[in-house]
Amino acid sequence: MSVPVKNNSKSAIISMLNYEWIVMNISYFLFLAILAILYIANGHLTDKSIRKINSTKKEIKQLQFEYKTLKADLMLKSEAINIEKAMAPYGLQIAKDMSIRIPLEKRFDLNNEKNKAN
Repeated sequence: MSVPVKNNSKSAIISMLNYEWIVMNISYFLFLAILAILYIANGHLTDKSIRKINSTKKEIKQLQFEYKTLKADLMLKSEAINIEKAMAPYGLQIAKDMSIRIPLEKRFDLNNEKNKAN
């Protein structure tokens, strides 16, 4: 009669992790290590990009608010009543009568002068 030999799961794992097996698969381990490094670096670059995008969004919102404020101030200051009030200390007033157009008696035309010379 033979006595049955028990295969221990620990002994099976230890037998797989012997020196020769590790040396045979060193390229695979290096490949996995490089993949892990690339995965971690990609995560860091993604986080950095997201932070930059968020800061740019905040800056854009701030600039939009500033633009809207300046535009509203300009619209308020460019109203005719406000312009008149701003120019009153300088003695400038709106003219009550229509402006006069001064007609030109003779227009200077370069093309006619060249044709006459030829």
